[in-house]
Order: sequence, then structure tokens, then C-alpha cells
Amino acid sequence: MANKVVLAYSGGLDTSAIIPWLRKEKGCEVVAYVANVGQGDEELVGIEEKAKNSGAVDCIVDDLRDEFVTDYIWPMLKSAAVYEGTYLLGTSIARPIIAKGQVEAARKVNADGVAHGCTGKGNDQVRFETTFAALAPDLEVIAPWREWSFTGRHDLLRYCKEQGVPVTSSAEKIYSRDRNLWHISHEGGDIEDPSLAPPEDAWMLTADPLSAPNDPQTVTIGFESGVPVSLDGKKLGGVEMIETLNTIAGRHGVGRVDLVESRVVGMKSRGLYETPAGTVLYEALRGLEDLTFDARSRKLQAALMPEMAELIYAGKWFGQARRAISAAADVLTARCTGEVGVRLFKGTCNVVTRKSPFSLYNAHIASFEGNVLYDQADAKGFIRLFSLTERLASNFETGGNAK
Repeated sequence: MANKVVLAYSGGLDTSAIIPWLRKEKGCEVVAYVANVGQGDEELVGIEEKAKNSGAVDCIVDDLRDEFVTDYIWPMLKSAAVYEGTYLLGTSIARPIIAKGQVEAARKVNADGVAHGCTGKGNDQVRFETTFAALAPDLEVIAPWREWSFTGRHDLLRYCKEQGVPVTSSAEKIYSRDRNLWHISHEGGDIEDPSLAPPEDAWMLTADPLSAPNDPQTVTIGFESGVPVSLDGKKLGGVEMIETLNTIAGRHGVGRVDLVESRVVGMKSRGLYETPAGTVLYEALRGLEDLTFDARSRKLQAALMPEMAELIYAGKWFGQARRAISAAADVLTARCTGEVGVRLFKGTCNVVTRKSPFSLYNAHIASFEGNVLYDQADAKGFIRLFSLTERLASNFETGGNAK
């Protein structure tokens, strides 16, 4: 039985109830751990005092934004990982760094346990606990939602009141949201019925494409070896890059996704996701890859991408397979340096210009005009060799008359 537990703490209703529950039911000291991954000041202001008022002996607030971008988001971007063809993995990519920070905090305060507020139905319990297993298998893991008898918000609100824990939540909360630098997700309420259109009051980062500006806007993204480094000619750090693009692209309604996805635990769920900056950056890097990838590189990326997406979605960030794919992505994108212009207009995001010092595109070769680099007469021999298997196979049908 753990004596001191570090809890992944958000300040919401669930984790506010977990602090007194851990103290009362498990008899342990609780240290609240808050990872700042860009969820916004509205979620972070006063959170230390709130945690202590709920019964935590201490609250650690860890600013992980730069590390989140550099060591997690950019490697994911370079791998082109997209889950089930649509989801840009906003929640998924944040869980490993939060759990890693939680483990490091546990070591600092000499805790012998870690806890989280994930439900027994979702993906996050898998992501957190897979990271714990990879980095700290000796720590006891406590998942209250898999143990306690509470069944919903009404139970938690009543329990917090009984324990004297101040909460600002109400039983009428409509949507469950998760926000970080990369995205915001929405679940619950009418979203749970896939026969209904997404409720307009759910969206937060993006304008309705129908009411977005009538004039398109083109942004130019500069890359160095697959990493975004500038916006419209101005050098920006990763955090500022994403925050600025979220505002610009969100204004044009770019980055909305309505997805019925396959959870790790087997069930289907519906979520609404907003990833404005991520949508632009994925599109821009793909445009640069069009110039710098040869056909086999593109094919290799296409083969690795679904596996990478599934690894991230399942929380296997610290596994060997993920590291291997990231290493391959580093090699593939090593020459992805250049600038890409992306036009934003009423929810759409399209590459319109692209240039790179490592471009494999040569206008002189591609042109119908004559040139010394490509002799069109050489194509005859190439085609004859390229089609050899077809001509050999035809012998079986023509009685050996193929030439």
C-alpha cells in the first residue's frame, strides 16, 4: 500500500474528489501534479491553492510546453501520424509527457505511488499506465474510477461537499473537454449521438466555416529538416508558432474534425476535435515532402504512418517501435527544408506554393521542351525492360508470339 501518492491533477471535479478519497480510503499523503501543456491560464490560475484546499500536502506545477513541442509534437508531425485517417492525436500525444513528468515528480518527493483520474472506459488509463510501466514499474498505480462506487457527477459533487472540498463544477456540465497547445477535444452531451450534427456551442477554437472571412489568407511556413521554424518570414519558437497559427487558422474555421473512433479498449466513441495549427502544419509539411521525397520514401512513410499513429494513440511513446519509426522519420525529413504557402479559406487549407533548396523537382526535366538531362529516346529501352514481366506472361496466352 502506497504511503505517498502523486496524483495527475487538473483541478476539475474528478481529481478534486480523488484527493480526499485517496487520503480517506487509501490512507496516503497526496501530492498534486499539474502539467502545463498549454491548456490555458483559465485552468491554471489558483490551481495550487485549490489542490491544497482539497487536502493535498503539496502541488507541483510543471511548465512542459517547450518540451512538449520539441520532443513530442514535432516528432509526431515529422512521422505524418494521423489516427484512422482523420485524428491528429492531440490528446494522445500529451499523455506520455504528463505521465513522465508525474513519475519524475514522484521520484523527487520520494512517493511510492501514482494516481490518475481516468475512467475505466477510456484510452487515457491505458496511456498513463503504459508510460508508468515503461518508466517506473515499481510505483503502485491507483485508478480510483476502477475502484470507487461513485457513478457520475452528482455523486462526486455530493462527496466533495461532504468532505468540505470547494468545487466550481455543476451537475449541468454539458461537455467533457481536454485542451493543450495542439488541440481541444469535446465529448458528451449531444455529441454522443452520431445521428446528430455537431452542436455549434461545442466548438471553441475555430469559427464556423460558413461565417469565416470571405477573403482567403495565405500563410508561409518555413521548415528546417521537417521542423517548422518561421511564419510569414518571422522566426518563431515552437510554442509561439502553434499559438499564433491556432489563432489565424481558427479564425478561418480550419481544423475541425467530427470523428467516431475506435478506442484502445474496444468500444467506439464520438469526439469533436479542433486542431487549427496542426492542420496547417501537416498540410504544409506534406507540400514540402512533395518536393523532397522520392517515390520510395513516400511509400515508406505511408507504410510506417498508420503504425506510428496507433502507437501514439495507445500511449506506447516510450516503446522501441515508436523510437524506431521516429528515427526513420528523421532520416526521411532530413531534406525537408524550405518554405510552403498555405491558403486558408472557410474551413479549407491548401498548399499553393512550395520551394526547397533540396527539391527533386526540376522544371527543365519535367518540361516538354528539349534538354540534355533527359533524352526522350531513352524511354523506349526503359519501357521495354520495365514491361518485361508483362511480355513474358503474355507468352502463355499468345503461344509464345510476344516480342
